[in-house]
Amino acid sequence: MPPEVYVSPAKVDQARPISKVWLVPFVALTIGLWMLYFNWSNQGPLITISFDNAEGLEIDITKIKLRDITIGKVVDLKLSDQFDSIELTARLDKNTDPLLKEDSNFWVVKPRVGKEGISGLNTILSGGHIEISPGQSKVSRYDFVGLETPPITPAGTPGLRITLNSDDEFAFTTGDPIIYKGLTIGRFEKVKFNFEERVVYYDAFINEPYHQLITKNTRFWNTSGLRLDLNSDGISVQTGNVETLLTNGITFGVPQGMEPGPQATQEDVFRIFTNVEQASATKYLHTVEYIMLVSSSIRGLEIGAPVEYRGVHVGKVLDTNFNKNKHEALLEDDLKIPVLLSLEPGLVGLPDTELSAEGIKLQTRKWIKKGLKASLATGNLLTGSLFVELQHFPEHPMTSVSSKDGYEIIPTIEDNLGQIANKAGDFIDTLNKLPLESLTKDTQQVLKDLSKTLNDLNQTSYKVNALVDQTHKAQLPQQLQDTLEKVSTMTQGLSEGSPGYDELLNTLQAVQSSLHELKPLLNKVKNRPNSLIFSDNQPSDIEPFKAPNTGQ
Repeated sequence: MPPEVYVSPAKVDQARPISKVWLVPFVALTIGLWMLYFNWSNQGPLITISFDNAEGLEIDITKIKLRDITIGKVVDLKLSDQFDSIELTARLDKNTDPLLKEDSNFWVVKPRVGKEGISGLNTILSGGHIEISPGQSKVSRYDFVGLETPPITPAGTPGLRITLNSDDEFAFTTGDPIIYKGLTIGRFEKVKFNFEERVVYYDAFINEPYHQLITKNTRFWNTSGLRLDLNSDGISVQTGNVETLLTNGITFGVPQGMEPGPQATQEDVFRIFTNVEQASATKYLHTVEYIMLVSSSIRGLEIGAPVEYRGVHVGKVLDTNFNKNKHEALLEDDLKIPVLLSLEPGLVGLPDTELSAEGIKLQTRKWIKKGLKASLATGNLLTGSLFVELQHFPEHPMTSVSSKDGYEIIPTIEDNLGQIANKAGDFIDTLNKLPLESLTKDTQQVLKDLSKTLNDLNQTSYKVNALVDQTHKAQLPQQLQDTLEKVSTMTQGLSEGSPGYDELLNTLQAVQSSLHELKPLLNKVKNRPNSLIFSDNQPSDIEPFKAPNTGQ
C-alpha cells in the first residue's frame, strides 16, 4: 500500500480590483464622446452649392458670410457628375436653418467693376468669400445653384416687382436703371426672350416708396443715351441722367390728361415704348380718321406729325401715301398722294368716348361744306419738317363731302408759301412774255422823234419872231398883231437858252439816261426772269481801268 501523501490546503486570495491605469483611456473616451456630442449638437446644417467654376474657393479656408459675419465655411469641393460645374459642400453654424429657404441666394464676393461701381476691393488681400442672401419663402432648402453675379435686389427688399416687355430693336440688360425725374428708383433684374412671341420680357424691381408711382395707366419709354430731335416743334435734347448717358435705361409717367388709375400689382405687365411721344399717343381709344389728297411734295411729312386747327393740336398723321390699291396709284393721270389723318376728341377737351367721336365727325362734315381746308405747313425751317394745318376758307365752300376707300376727304389748299411761289412764277411768266426788246427800240425812236420836234419848234420860233418884226413894219391890223405877239411870247419860252427850253431838254435827257440804265436790267429779265426773286450768285463784271503811269 503506497504511502500517504500530505496535501496542504489551497490558499484562496481575493481578486484585485480594476487597475487605476484604465481610468485614463476611459476619461479620454468620455471626453471624446462629449466633444463629439458637443460638436454635433452645435454644428449647423450641411449644404451644397453648385458654381460654374471654383475660382477663389478653397476647402477649410473660404468662409460663408452674412453681412460680413462668418456663419460657415467650405468643407469639400468636387466636380459634378456631368463635369459641367463644381459642387461645393459647406457647413454652417448652429441656428442658421431659418436662412436656408428655396429663394435664398449664394454668390462669390470678389473684386468687380460694373454699372453700379466698383465692389469687393477688400477681398484683394483677405481672399474671396461666399455671401448669402436669405430668402423669404416658407419652404426650406439645402441644395442651391450659386449666382455668377450678386443679385440686383436682395431678397426682402421692400418695393414692387413688375414685368416689362418690348419688341423693338433696343435691348436692356441686367442692372440697367429705371429713372424717374432723374432719380434711379429701380433696376432690371432678369432678361427673358419668348421665342414664340418674339418678344423680350424683363423682370424689374421698383424700390419703396417709389413703387407707389406705378399705376395701371403708367407708360414706360426708352431714355437711353442722348436723344436729339429735329421735328416740326423745333430742336429738343432729352436724356435720363448721367448713368443713362453711358448705359441703357427707361423712365415712366402717366400721359397728360389721363387718370393715374389703380395701384399696380406684382402680376402687371407693361410695354416699353420707343419714346415719350409714342407712349403718350396711345392714351386715346376713340379717334376719327380722314384722308387729305396732296398734289404737292410730302417730303418732310412723317408719321406722327401733328394735325393742328388754328394752332391747337387736335390729331396726328397716321400714314403717308395711304392707298389700299397702291399698284393703281401711279397709273393715275393727276396723281394726288393720300395722307391718312386722325382727329382725337380727347385732345380738344372732350371725353374719350364713341359719342364724342361721332360729334367730331358731324361737326367736321359741316365745316367741310363751309370751307374747311387742310394744308401742309412748315413746322421747322431748319429740318424742313411739315405738319397738317386746318383752316376755314369761307370763299371756297363745298356742296358735298367726298370719300375715298371708306374715309371722308378733307379738301386741301396750298399753304401761304406755295401760293407766294405760284404768284411769283406767274409774275415771271408775264415778264417773260413782254416784248421788252421791241419796247426798247420803240422808246428810242420816240425820243429821236421828240428831239427832232424840239428842233423844228425852235426853228419855228425864229421864223415867228421874224414875222412879228415884219408885221410891225407893215402895220398889220392891231388884232393880228396882238395874236402874233402872244405866239411869239410862247415860242420864246421854248427857244434855245430860255428856261422852258432848258427844262424840257433836261427832262428828255433824264428820260434817255434812265432808259440806258434800265436796258441791262431789261436784258437780264429777258434772259433770266427768275433773277428778280432769286439771286443768280454771278460775280460782278470786271471793269477795265487805266494802268498807272510808271514812267517807263
